[in-house]
Formats: sequence, structure tokens, C-alpha cells
Amino acid sequence: QVQLVESGGGLVQTGGSLRLSCAVSGRPFRRYAVGWFRQAPGKEREFVAALSWNAITYYADSLKGRFTISRDNAKNTAYLQMNSLKPEDTAVYYCASAYTWEPLSPAAYDYWGQGTQVTVSS
Repeated sequence: QVQLVESGGGLVQTGGSLRLSCAVSGRPFRRYAVGWFRQAPGKEREFVAALSWNAITYYADSLKGRFTISRDNAKNTAYLQMNSLKPEDTAVYYCASAYTWEPLSPAAYDYWGQGTQVTVSS
């Protein structure tokens, strides 16, 4: 059974940083792409960042330079480092796993975590 479990969310002030983790089990982690998405209240889920099995990264244009995606294959864990956080970054953040490399498409990801809340106070 494939499971993705996010952690690391919380409340942070504007300008602060958080690092989200996504622990993956039940599939050979190193062979799959990992993506991060987020959903704010009343808004649609949006793409944040993705990292392929062979270390290709892709970011939402608006987040380049502030967010960094990485992975540790030995720990079966992906990370999202978020710096210079803004109130508009407040959302539930989800990680997802995909066999194909279509980073922007939620439909390409076949397993999702339950999400972790990130709240940025002004």
C-alpha cells in the first residue's frame, strides 16, 4: 500500500521559513517523480514544485527563488524548503507521487498525501 505523509506545516510570521517533508512508503521512491501542490481556502489546487526521478526540477513561476524542492532517496523523503513566506502562501500543502513526468498535471500523480497546513501571519 502506497502512502505519502506530509509534515512540517505550522504557523509562521511573514518573512519566515518552513521546511515541509513528505515521507513515501510502498513504492520504490527513487523511481518516481514527486510534486507539491497547495490549496488555499476558496481556491483551486495549484502547482508548487516538482522533482523528477533523475533530478529535474520544475517550479511555479511565481515561487521561483523562494521555494526549493529536494529529495533524499535513502530516506524515501521529499522536501519543500519555503523561505520569505508571505500571507498569500497560506494553504494546505500536498505532496504527490507520479511515474510519468508531467509536473503541472494533478492527473499525472497517482498517490497523494493528506496535506499539511501552512499559515503565514501578517
